[in-house]
Amino acid sequence: MSSEALRLFKQLNLQLEQEGRFQPREKGLSLIESTAENENTLCPRQRNAKVEDLWSLTNFFGFSTETFVLAVNILDRFLALMKVKPKHLSCIGVCCFQLAARVVEEECNIPSAHEIIRISQCKCTVSDLKRMEKIISEKLHFEFKATTALTFLHLYHTIVLCHTSERKEVLNLDKLEAQLKACNCRLVFSKAKPSVLALCLLTLEVQTLKSVELFEILLRVQKHSKISDSDLLYWRELVSKCLADYSSPECCKPDHKKLVWIVSRRTAQNLQNSYYSVPELPTIPEGGCFNESESEDSCEDMSSGEESLSSSPPSDLEGTFFFELKTKTKWQTLNSQSSH
Repeated sequence: MSSEALRLFKQLNLQLEQEGRFQPREKGLSLIESTAENENTLCPRQRNAKVEDLWSLTNFFGFSTETFVLAVNILDRFLALMKVKPKHLSCIGVCCFQLAARVVEEECNIPSAHEIIRISQCKCTVSDLKRMEKIISEKLHFEFKATTALTFLHLYHTIVLCHTSERKEVLNLDKLEAQLKACNCRLVFSKAKPSVLALCLLTLEVQTLKSVELFEILLRVQKHSKISDSDLLYWRELVSKCLADYSSPECCKPDHKKLVWIVSRRTAQNLQNSYYSVPELPTIPEGGCFNESESEDSCEDMSSGEESLSSSPPSDLEGTFFFELKTKTKWQTLNSQSSH
């Protein structure tokens, strides 16, 4: 085994030791799963809708997949600890997004709290956000940087490329990341071990590629990660169904919704007037960062319902990463044969 491979497996061992520590409490997640919709208790649909909002915010600000996945992890860890009322979910979601961005993104790229509130149409103030951040930080013991399914997806992907003779483009990491984001939008996948969820996505992709070499590498990864066949098959069936559902035309994807703001009549009038008097804008120098002290618009003119969604412009690329997946897979057959 090469020194690079040894380094990767050593890193994998460290992440496997850490994953349980950053996984949301299963008891808390199950409580949300069993909750019917009402005004006082959070239900799965509301949680899933908020995660789709976070996906939209991630795309709007041009943040990485890591920021989105970490924001979802922080959100679910907090929701699994606390009994949250639906009316507070908007503020909690924006706060988790901001905390994740601070961990992952360059400081100069992180928008102010005021701007995030405006774009997300969150019904809270900057002081509300600060108070919520204090509560979340204390409940999670200020542990925000976490081992997630994306951590394992990147590690497994690198390990496979390190051992295969096939072209490096064969396993498309962007595609795998997009599929992971779709899974994150379903509460049930927060109950899966991150290592298992990541391996499910890779095995399904290898199944479509019909590569025996990649299959054998992933079998070794599965054995090293001590993931049982029963766990892998159980979660892979759920992932397969999720991706198939997500690929259907009936599914409303966050990436394909238009950006919508709900504003007051006065603001709408101001916007309409400014449409006809757009001044020539100076060139923005490359590599520069915006100063948060620059002028900011007032939030007072904006009114929104909690169901309002902000979203990025349509992304045709991610839409191509979801496809119909058959329930009966070649991987199952090969896996069962290899165990005999």
